[in-house]
Amino acid sequence: MKVVLFCGGQGMRLRDYSETVPKPMVPVGNRPILWHVMKYYAQYGHTDFILALGHRAAAIKEFFLSYEEAVSNDFVLRSGGSDKELITSDIDDWTITFVDTGIHTEIGQRLNKVRSYLDGEEMFLANYADGVTDLDLNAYIDTFSATGRVGGLLAVRPPQSYHVVTMDDDEPSQIGPISGANLWLNGGYFVFRPQIFDYLDRHIDLADGAFSEMIEEGNLYAHRFDGFWSPMDTFKDKQHLDSIFDSGTVPWLLHKNGR
Repeated sequence: MKVVLFCGGQGMRLRDYSETVPKPMVPVGNRPILWHVMKYYAQYGHTDFILALGHRAAAIKEFFLSYEEAVSNDFVLRSGGSDKELITSDIDDWTITFVDTGIHTEIGQRLNKVRSYLDGEEMFLANYADGVTDLDLNAYIDTFSATGRVGGLLAVRPPQSYHVVTMDDDEPSQIGPISGANLWLNGGYFVFRPQIFDYLDRHIDLADGAFSEMIEEGNLYAHRFDGFWSPMDTFKDKQHLDSIFDSGTVPWLLHKNGR
């Protein structure tokens, strides 16, 4: 399946980085978070990507145009450097379509602007470019496909360490960790049928527009997931992901874990 990735965010809560690089280019370990998201999909055989670009689109284009596999992978050098043999490779089998979709564009509009690149697809994948997971993607797609619905999203538990306060008028009646509350977040990792564009003809946004109508019509599926999922919305999130990467056991990079 083709994979649409929304790469237009400005990353205001990552201001230390967003002044110089777009949010999808903020590194986790030695590669941008965008690469990690793409690598996750590639591990399941989905290597045809459409990047819906916005803020600092040129930086994302330049990264891939100047991508040197030998810098990130093991290789053998012979004949004084004229013969280079890669032992491992990252992106040699990836197809990447770069589409400028505007700087101040809602997610639904970004998806609509890449519509022509999805002609003929019975289903396709879409996602934000800043969250990683160890979700069994094949099982998720199979479950969604069987529902016959137009769209699916990943419903995840809030990862933050906040506490939820239950109020009775102006008096708190209960307080507890947000992880223990019956709350689910939109974690991205969407699966869509082409009929999603019928909704986007009427709504400029996805979550705050098209999804509301889809819910009323019973056409949105939420896949509950209690496994590993982490966004990179804040600098604290970045530090968390860096620490996971440095540990050597990286949940979203299946090949590192023998999966």
